Amino acid sequence: MAKIRVVVVDDSALVRSLLTEIINRQPDMQCVGAAADPLVAREMIRELNPDVITLDVEMPRMDGLEFLSRLMRLRPMPVVMVSTLTEQGADITLRALELGAVDYVAKPRIGITSGLNELAHDIVDKIRVASHAQVRRLAATPASAAAAPGSSSHSASAVPSAPLPRLATTEKVICIGASTGGTEAIREVLVPMPADAPAIVITQHMPPGFTSSFAARLNSLCRISVAEARHGERILPGHAYIAPGGMQFRIDRSGSNYVAVVEDTEPVNRHKPSVEVLFKSAARVLGPNAIGVMLTGMGADGAQAMREMKDAGSYNYVQDEATCVVFGMPRMAIQAGAANEVLPLKQITPALLTRLANSPAGVRHRI
Repeated sequence: MAKIRVVVVDDSALVRSLLTEIINRQPDMQCVGAAADPLVAREMIRELNPDVITLDVEMPRMDGLEFLSRLMRLRPMPVVMVSTLTEQGADITLRALELGAVDYVAKPRIGITSGLNELAHDIVDKIRVASHAQVRRLAATPASAAAAPGSSSHSASAVPSAPLPRLATTEKVICIGASTGGTEAIREVLVPMPADAPAIVITQHMPPGFTSSFAARLNSLCRISVAEARHGERILPGHAYIAPGGMQFRIDRSGSNYVAVVEDTEPVNRHKPSVEVLFKSAARVLGPNAIGVMLTGMGADGAQAMREMKDAGSYNYVQDEATCVVFGMPRMAIQAGAANEVLPLKQITPALLTRLANSPAGVRHRI
């Protein structure tokens, strides 16, 4: 079988050397070139036609985002970003995902050699997934580019103006799981939500330090309020709660209220946060008041728990293969019999809102 051909783009000679060594240790991949800046990389890509690029953000002559933007407009191909694990690095990485990068690796600021070697398994996993990812040509600047990262003002221009179904007060909770490609898919689902949408709980595979920037970015675009989940807070309509990176997030009941449980427990399916943890709690606590949504992502995290949700009475939507960056978690959810409907990404929110407008408000729990 042909090896995955990778070009490494990074201004650090040490990082280029380490990534080259990590890639070449794999029997199924080969680093065919390493470039110190995007202009050298551009020529290398033309000559070598790699399957995947790893791309640093901060580089001389042209920064990684500008290069990525040009690449995805002119010659779309799978890109894995390599960015520093800082708050600023998180904002830049989210912008890179908007521009079309498949995934990212958060490299440490100190202890680069030991840090990258510890991340070797994740790095090569992400390269493998990227090599099969569906990438699309960047046609225009994404709507969210106009919003400053971290802004708390809600952008009217990013929200569709079409009339939305009138939603009754509801006890229902929308539960969303996603991984690779999920940041943009979640944005696509949340932006059309009306201010009176049911409560939304979300697990997106992300490391610590990234989810706060992700939540702030979404909050600047949506009618609903979006924030990282905090332990013990009530789960309320008109709000979306994102699992903090490096923590597990589940939903529980306190009297007649739903509450967030955020705890530092073990990884599940190698993930922390894990979709499995959130969806299992939804099956147990919400029952028929749950609405499940499985979006693009690698692996099988949450698939079996989504089936448990369906068995407990939830109605579940799964993203279709054609619109997924990676059809892993959705495929496994479908195979587990967890899906009530399989839809293109853009159709999920309209279908969900129509269903909510035409269905009972949900069962209020009495303790």
